[in-house]
Amino acid sequence: MADPRTISAQALRDWPLPRPASKKQSRGRVLVIGGARCTPGAAMLAGLAALRVGAGVLTLAVAEPVAAAVAAAVPEAGVVWLPEGPGQSLDGKVVDAVQDRASGASAVLIGPGLDDADGAQELLTALVPRLPDEQPVVLDAYALGVLPKLDRAVADRLRGRLVLTPNETEARYLTGDEDDGGEDGIATAKLVEVADRYGAMLSCDNTVVAPGGDTWAVPAGHSGLGTSGSGDVLAGAIVGLLARGAALDQATCWATYLHATAGDRLAAPVGPLGFLAGELLGQLPLILAELRA
Repeated sequence: MADPRTISAQALRDWPLPRPASKKQSRGRVLVIGGARCTPGAAMLAGLAALRVGAGVLTLAVAEPVAAAVAAAVPEAGVVWLPEGPGQSLDGKVVDAVQDRASGASAVLIGPGLDDADGAQELLTALVPRLPDEQPVVLDAYALGVLPKLDRAVADRLRGRLVLTPNETEARYLTGDEDDGGEDGIATAKLVEVADRYGAMLSCDNTVVAPGGDTWAVPAGHSGLGTSGSGDVLAGAIVGLLARGAALDQATCWATYLHATAGDRLAAPVGPLGFLAGELLGQLPLILAELRA
């Protein structure tokens, strides 16, 4: 495994994103699937992050009890409802509705705010075989946590177009060694094993890894990013850049840098601890503009 490459501002300027188009449809359509009754804000944060990095059209698929409230709170998004609760399995009409939105999406994010592992597994099992073959997919939270339980044929359909955004605990679970690393963090070699196993890019704790062992490190960010909703912003930024046409490695590296740098920017006016994940959103387009300058 080679030494990690540094993701710096200059490195990103030398790796420019696709030029943004003037029409919203040309800047990409994002579908975010998540937002259970008690955690709709996760899907909302992720969707807004996708828009903040330049995606053009947003659809949120959230739990039926909160769908109307989410539609009012995020008027920029279209909303699709999902059933919620024990015994409320996905029926054909719901899968058809989500598939219809997914088939027209440039990139899909599944997981922010899902709070039931069995439900997440059922959703992935039903939906993944019906996604367009080349469509980029980002998995977060429970949607990535159930990967080891998925039927191999379902998981294999995501190889080569998948991004995972585990926190350290989730990454250890995916490696099958939850005690690995202790306070020193999870070893990069373990992350590469996960990337190879699922054919996926990973962003974990300011480290980006690719299948085959390519790695990148972001020399930014701090413990203040360890706050509720922060990971949803990261996942949303990745799917937004994918929707704009960035490649998997480029979108993951750019979004990881944007997320970490946004935290650094908030440390000055707010403090290194105590800023909110929602406050990261406003920093994303400013940092993007600086990188384009």
